[in-house]
Amino acid sequence: MDEIEVRLPFNLEGGVKAYQSKVWPGLALEWREGHLLLEFPAEADSISSAVYGGGAGRLKRAVNQYVSRDYECSNPVQDLENKLQEWGYPLEGCAGLMTAVPLEHAAVAEEDTGSAGIFCCVTAAAGNAARAGSERSVLAAYRPGTINIMLGIDGWLSQSAMVNAVMTATEAKAAALADLGITDSENGLIATGTTTDAIVLAVSGSRRYAAEHVYAGTATDLGGAIGRLVYAAVTESLRSVEAAKSVSRAQVEESEVAQGVHAEESQAAHGVDAEAPEAPRSDLPRISQSGGWE
Repeated sequence: MDEIEVRLPFNLEGGVKAYQSKVWPGLALEWREGHLLLEFPAEADSISSAVYGGGAGRLKRAVNQYVSRDYECSNPVQDLENKLQEWGYPLEGCAGLMTAVPLEHAAVAEEDTGSAGIFCCVTAAAGNAARAGSERSVLAAYRPGTINIMLGIDGWLSQSAMVNAVMTATEAKAAALADLGITDSENGLIATGTTTDAIVLAVSGSRRYAAEHVYAGTATDLGGAIGRLVYAAVTESLRSVEAAKSVSRAQVEESEVAQGVHAEESQAAHGVDAEAPEAPRSDLPRISQSGGWE
């Protein structure tokens, strides 16, 4: 089996801003100010856990908005609606997600199975990884989504197959976290997701493939492809975030070392004993274990 090719389309020098799907004609993903816009060439059947416009219905576009970790989340639905209006998008037929993952870490993977074209975009980090089924703290308030999956399928699926596709995508996400060894910080058990994950599934209903999908589990060609794409995209987005964290930590450490060398040179120049006790000083800020991102 060929290895899944995963792209970080917006993590390139030169300011790449748009990605055209290779498996769903006319499907476009764009990086715009403060958000990713996934626009479908025509209205699509959808099921989602989106903050705005979630549930079952018809979609023309999906938006993944970047928010800071300290986002005040008392009314995310109204906040997203305000943003959609500010950006000039019609409210009808729009699903809105929120993420605290910087958008350059969005990972895209696609596959044409011969019976459907499948597009997957993931923004992921594991700062609040959690294990479903275990005792842990719970929150009543909404927080920005951490692993957001936007899944588009060009083909015909029954409604039950759409639910099945969401199940398969969720299983693949959990498998990726397990293989990366990501754990729930409260109990040390392997995480199955994070506390604030979200998914949007959109299906074209196109008959250009001679297939009618009534199942999308892991034993089907459709479900197998969904699993591979979600697994690969979740893994790549998490690795991209972790790489950025490592760079940030290295930069902080280099800065601390440089400041220490500069202080010693200054002391020597002024005849101060480098071993003499110093007056207390505040440390430089450090990068958090979650990399500063949800």
